[in-house]
Amino acid sequence: MMEPFIGQIMAFVGNFTIRGWAKCDGQLMSIAQNTALFSIIGTTYGGDGRTTFALPDLRGRVPMHYGNGNGLTPRVLGARGGQEYHNLSLSEMPSHNHTTINNAAQDQHILLSTENGVNETPQAGDVPAIGNYPDGLTVEKTKNFGPATPGSTINGQTISGNAGLTIGNNGGSQAHNNMQPFETVNYLIALQGIFPSRN
Repeated sequence: MMEPFIGQIMAFVGNFTIRGWAKCDGQLMSIAQNTALFSIIGTTYGGDGRTTFALPDLRGRVPMHYGNGNGLTPRVLGARGGQEYHNLSLSEMPSHNHTTINNAAQDQHILLSTENGVNETPQAGDVPAIGNYPDGLTVEKTKNFGPATPGSTINGQTISGNAGLTIGNNGGSQAHNNMQPFETVNYLIALQGIFPSRN
């Protein structure tokens, strides 16, 4: 293999580090011992810039070229982004509806006249009325009916009520896998070699 450029990154299939190279694992390096590499990358990937600087950390990450791709978000050297797992927020969900089922019971109501009943046996046009009987009369023997004459009219009424509706929760609030298909290799960066010249 020809001598690499200092700062050059390559993929290697072995699980060890080649002499003169270092793993791209974000480790801190001594500036005093790696002045050439520090002069190339500086503190782009971390470090205090006085005694240490950091190497790129490609563990679990995909390298991306910097710049502004056509129709894409601009990227700068050393920037990181993306998520291995992602929880959808409300604004990310598609517009949708939920179906509710009303399990409230139905009640039937009978409207009564507020006039006193005068007939024991209902006549044509009679409506249920309030009984007007002396004390001590057995209720089961009474029948309350009154003539549908002026003063004993039942008018249509509107009866309203409230019923509580509950929409059950759904989903498990789990993050979804956000990974592209991948295969893992060992990324190394050259600590020694040819110092690259600018154009």
